[in-house]
Amino acid sequence: MSELPTIIEVAIPLHLNTSFHYRVPPDLVLLAQPGKRVLVPFGRRKLTGYLLGVVSESREQLRDIIEVLDQEPLFTPAELDLYRWMAAYYHHPLGEVIKTALPAGINIQSSNRTTLAKDGRPMAEEVMSGGRKVKSELFYLPLSGAETDAAPRGKAVQLLQFLREAGEASATLLRQRFGAVAPQLKRLVELGLVRGEAREVYRDPFREEVFERDQPLVLNVHQHAAKLQITAALDSKAFAPFLLHGVTGSGKTEVYLQAIAHGLEQGKTALVLVPEIALTPQLVKRFKRRFACGIAVLHSGLSDGERYDEWRRIRRDEVTIVIGARSALFAPLQRLGIIVVDEEHEDSYKQSEGFRYNARDMALVRGKRDYAVVVLGSATPLVTSYHAALEKKLGYLSLPGRVRDLPMPATELLDMRGRKGDALSPGLIAELGANLAKGGQSLLFLNRRGFATFLICQDCGHVLRCPNCSVTLTYHRGRGRHFCHYCDYFIAAPSVCPGCGGPEIGLLGRGTERVEEEIRELFPQARVSRMDRDTTRGRGGHARILKGVETGEIDILIGTQMIAKGHDFPGVTLVGVLSADASLNLPDFRSAERTFQLVSQVMGRAGRGDLPGRVLIQSLEPAHYTLTRAAAHDFAGFYADEIAFRHEVGYPPFAHLASLNLTGNSPAGVERGAKEAAAQLRSIRQELQVKVEILGPAAAPLAKIRGRYRWQILLKATRRSELHRLLAGFGGKLKLPPVVRMGIDIDPVDML
Repeated sequence: MSELPTIIEVAIPLHLNTSFHYRVPPDLVLLAQPGKRVLVPFGRRKLTGYLLGVVSESREQLRDIIEVLDQEPLFTPAELDLYRWMAAYYHHPLGEVIKTALPAGINIQSSNRTTLAKDGRPMAEEVMSGGRKVKSELFYLPLSGAETDAAPRGKAVQLLQFLREAGEASATLLRQRFGAVAPQLKRLVELGLVRGEAREVYRDPFREEVFERDQPLVLNVHQHAAKLQITAALDSKAFAPFLLHGVTGSGKTEVYLQAIAHGLEQGKTALVLVPEIALTPQLVKRFKRRFACGIAVLHSGLSDGERYDEWRRIRRDEVTIVIGARSALFAPLQRLGIIVVDEEHEDSYKQSEGFRYNARDMALVRGKRDYAVVVLGSATPLVTSYHAALEKKLGYLSLPGRVRDLPMPATELLDMRGRKGDALSPGLIAELGANLAKGGQSLLFLNRRGFATFLICQDCGHVLRCPNCSVTLTYHRGRGRHFCHYCDYFIAAPSVCPGCGGPEIGLLGRGTERVEEEIRELFPQARVSRMDRDTTRGRGGHARILKGVETGEIDILIGTQMIAKGHDFPGVTLVGVLSADASLNLPDFRSAERTFQLVSQVMGRAGRGDLPGRVLIQSLEPAHYTLTRAAAHDFAGFYADEIAFRHEVGYPPFAHLASLNLTGNSPAGVERGAKEAAAQLRSIRQELQVKVEILGPAAAPLAKIRGRYRWQILLKATRRSELHRLLAGFGGKLKLPPVVRMGIDIDPVDML
């Protein structure tokens, strides 16, 4: 009797909370290993799935897999174990978790075969997959012992001598050194003196950068104490989580660098997470200057090919430090010793769509699994993180002062009540002029891009709104259009009211584009630039503007929250915060915390060099505790005020949250589905006898986005286990109409 085919378990990257079993044909048995992708029949389609493992038997009606797509496994058993844990914790399909963890360019494949073109130059034959190629480079090597009667002449002699001295060289290097050399290389190949071959090379996002080496700085008392605690934890080779709470300019990055250096000496690797792409170039520069080892960079600003190449370098153990944004959490580093989560308070660590994981929280989970040290760093830590440190769940490391004993910037709150329509107060205008005259640089922060936030008719009151979202359209003068910042819908700027046809239409509200125009009119001699999502589009957009500030080519920089996060600008001596209270009154219990963090962070850009800094904060609520505490650089006072509010209303850290989000094209259908879901949850809660508060259903504050209506149900529980029991019992029981989608968001950070 013949041997039965192997049965395997496969995860499909679809929103399905189950895996599937398939047979492996005899000719594919040796290739079908866990961690590889397989092409499988799925209904009438063919889909790519992830091979999870072998099963002994199955009650399913089995179909054969079609193909094994990878030569080597893409993930290890330990990594799969982490993916399974994350799928269970976030109540999300395992196939989609794995798809998120693997790089977007994973479908790239290449062969190593080399052929010779008619002119004697080698060419690489590449297997196309997913519409992309693996990049190859031509290399030339001298052939030892080759004899020929026809000696090379002219430039060919120089080429041959250079190759014999260097051993080998790429075609790019030879062209840079000798100019056009194709005929000479062809002749050397024909004479048998040189051999050409094509090799796969990595795409390097920093290939044009030159980094000068630097040395570790002398640490102050507090930095040294923090470093000692981290290195002692590294020596213990056990999981150790820390909160590094250091004021802006306190030298947290230098502590990271020296702690990581200690880990590298032990043969460990390091993972450094940053919240924004904008922070990456400056941080990479610091690391490239300090370390000569392999450093990989992972973030969405890279091309798919670059991300794939960086991922392969990590998988091949050619990298010891990985720096990146949220998705870098999944970097397949071996021997992980330390994870740094810089600016740990940032919301951007939470994925907002699809698989809604939080990279900050999962860094702690990964650190625990890998027996690594995890350092959460911030000048304005999350209320929950600071509470955990006070409860001794995190080690607390404090950097209370700036490096070189530099003073914190002097701060003044400016009352804007009664100044309707003014973007800049006379006081701020005067300070900008004085700072410009002294040669200082200034930052102006306004967390709203565009020229005007909405258009309104003075006759009929018609407001230009997005037809797909519950928001007004923002006017961008540079492009002459009104845009929706949620769905990118736009219309050309109208000359008459679309409602009544009247000519009396006006633009109200200000964005960074309008402030830039006003600054240019006030200070025509100043070199002014703007940093927001509109000006940083395209490759290198962030780095270009940041370099202009660093080199002193920009006098006044206007920007959104991009300019507030972690940048070190020694020349900035004045910071102006416009509309500081714009985020205070949002329908979100974290609105005060986020406002404090944002204002404190942008204040921290001032006075980081030799000259003292000054900050002016414009507000319509200058007496609000959030702003008075921020102006006084008083995090402890803010925490005391905020934790009392959180305790009173029962929000984190005194409760655990989950949000159920239902969306659809029919407002009535979504409302009906939300009410059915809430009723089902209440029934299961009674059946399981779990203490979970069910709030809602209710229409979301942003009731419509991208043409889909939105309803929410919020779950609160003092014990996380009871919250997950309720959701586990709920999973799969609710039958919604096909046009209504539901997503579960564990530990939500966006309540809008």
